[in-house]
Amino acid sequence: MFLFMQYPSWITPEIIPGFPLFRWYGLMYLFAFATAYLLFRRQVRNGELQAAEGLGRKVTDDDVIGFFTWGIFGLLIGARIFATLVYDTTGDYWHKPWLIFWPFKNGVWSGFQGMSYHGGFIGGLVGTALWCLKNKRPLLAWTDAMTASIPLGFTFGRIGNFLNGELFGRATASPLGMVFPNAELLPLSNPWIHDIAQKIGMAIPAGARLINLPRHPSQLYEAFFEGIALWAVIWFVFRKRKPFNGFITAIYTIGYGLVRFVIEYFREPDADIGYRITAGAAGAPTYLNESLLNFSTGQILCFIMIAGGTLFLVVRGIRERNVKR
Repeated sequence: MFLFMQYPSWITPEIIPGFPLFRWYGLMYLFAFATAYLLFRRQVRNGELQAAEGLGRKVTDDDVIGFFTWGIFGLLIGARIFATLVYDTTGDYWHKPWLIFWPFKNGVWSGFQGMSYHGGFIGGLVGTALWCLKNKRPLLAWTDAMTASIPLGFTFGRIGNFLNGELFGRATASPLGMVFPNAELLPLSNPWIHDIAQKIGMAIPAGARLINLPRHPSQLYEAFFEGIALWAVIWFVFRKRKPFNGFITAIYTIGYGLVRFVIEYFREPDADIGYRITAGAAGAPTYLNESLLNFSTGQILCFIMIAGGTLFLVVRGIRERNVKR
């Protein structure tokens, strides 16, 4: 009996194999933006955003489109810059920054496959802040409406990662484990690797030195918990019960940070970066969770999100309480 799954062989990064311009990942981004836009528009139609503004000004379609356009451009720029300057270890982008937005590699179309969530978060916030400043709109009221909308959209982004066969998790003997064709082959000389293969019923060819063990499908974990679950909590529990503007934004920031921080224990960090902080000697294997005190880049950034969101809630809460006195 096999206690693992094979990554579906019929899935390819291209929607139509042989046409690299049309990729599932790009299509998922379109679905993500469309989902967030529709949910945002629903809040506008229901008068939620106008009530939160408290200014009596009508929110027009041009306002919504302008806000989203600035936010999306900020998100894409921030996500790309962060991915190339923070996560790329070659140093090429630091020496040749014009390559950050150059969609060709070695003369072949590669698109912009390297994108960072945390960079997108910062870039999107900057973009929307600039729009609100330009149009004299209260930023926190608008970001509350946005952050109540975007988690469900991010679900599609993680599905795009799964369809790309990337950002998979660590080796596991769990029945949820999946063999990804692009995963690193692991040495059978390590007893625990050999034991996992036997435990899950994976055949080991005679004389084999390396094996492709199942990995956590962490992209799907993230799609559900960072997307569907977080959106449901914000949309149905907090959205209409916020005590002040900025509350939903802070809840989203803390909630995403917490969920992503935990899932990072299942997701394999970039092998060329490894851990930023380790409990013991440097060079701990990224394909195995040896210690809860080994922290990835993503976890450090998520900790900053959690701390920042919590600090905002405390300061803003004290300020609101003092105003009401």
